[in-house]
Amino acid sequence: WDKVDSSLPKENITIFVSSGGSGAGVKAVLDKVANFGMLARDIKDSEKEKVKDLESYTLGLDALCICVNPDNNILKAKNGNLTKEEIIKIFSGEYKTWKQVDPSLPDEEIVVVTRDLGGGAHEVFQKKIMKDVKVREDAIQAPSMGALVSKIIENKNAIGYASYGITNQNQGKLIPMKVDNVEPTEENILNISRPLIIMKSGKLTATEKVFVDLLQSEEGKKVIKSMGFIPSK
Repeated sequence: WDKVDSSLPKENITIFVSSGGSGAGVKAVLDKVANFGMLARDIKDSEKEKVKDLESYTLGLDALCICVNPDNNILKAKNGNLTKEEIIKIFSGEYKTWKQVDPSLPDEEIVVVTRDLGGGAHEVFQKKIMKDVKVREDAIQAPSMGALVSKIIENKNAIGYASYGITNQNQGKLIPMKVDNVEPTEENILNISRPLIIMKSGKLTATEKVFVDLLQSEEGKKVIKSMGFIPSK
């Protein structure tokens, strides 16, 4: 750290990152096992009450895209577009085969992939799309966004909601669909985004401040952009 700033201790810079969803990020802060917790959603009021001297920093913006395998004929049959009503019917299990979505499609089972139902991504999807309708019980629950995307890439009959950033990282391997004819572009996502936040308990230490300053710098924003996400202003 002293190479970064001579006033900092002469200690090795060691950064560990663990995935597990937004809820796990909050829990890590509450359990005091991490300097920062990472979230891909807003911090809940109930969480704000539990975290002592909460500090939070918004680093970027993300959104959930409805994605399918490039070999899925839904892209041609529906011109790459699904209505919100169709999405609800697919994810609830009312539509069980692709033929029910469009008569021109094969009578093959729809494979629904979600994040774990207790995670932040699913909370956003449930609130924004499904409302009071529950996702089908036999949906595949992926432990990470990377695992969710892998399921779609592996199976031409799969559909799921994927992070805009992860979708950008896998261009050509999965295709984001329009929803009610709205494309998942950066301009549109600015209106329907979810924040990418790091949070902690208490004031920043000297080394933590250096780390956060880097994340919020122009250099840090370039990294966020290169990973497919939208840097915060």
